[in-house]
Amino acid sequence: MLAIKLKRIGKKHQPSYRIIVAEKKSKMSGRYVDDLGWMNPRSKEIKVDGERVAHWIGVGAKPTETVHNLLVKSGVIQGSKIPKHRKVKAPAS
Repeated sequence: MLAIKLKRIGKKHQPSYRIIVAEKKSKMSGRYVDDLGWMNPRSKEIKVDGERVAHWIGVGAKPTETVHNLLVKSGVIQGSKIPKHRKVKAPAS
């Protein structure tokens, strides 16, 4: 199954990420199928190729939760954000 996920690049303490399409279970530094854009968390810049994202989602690739939230934030896809950290409710005694 294909996934749209982040691949970390950049030097130590200077992270930057590529948004890629790769197998869901592949390693983060492994091979990827397509490069869709990039994100720099230090300067809050995001650049995404919306046409390619729509193509891969149409083919069946699923974005990870973080990538889904980035795509919603940048306006590439419509919908609401997915909560990344779900709170576990304590059992009622």
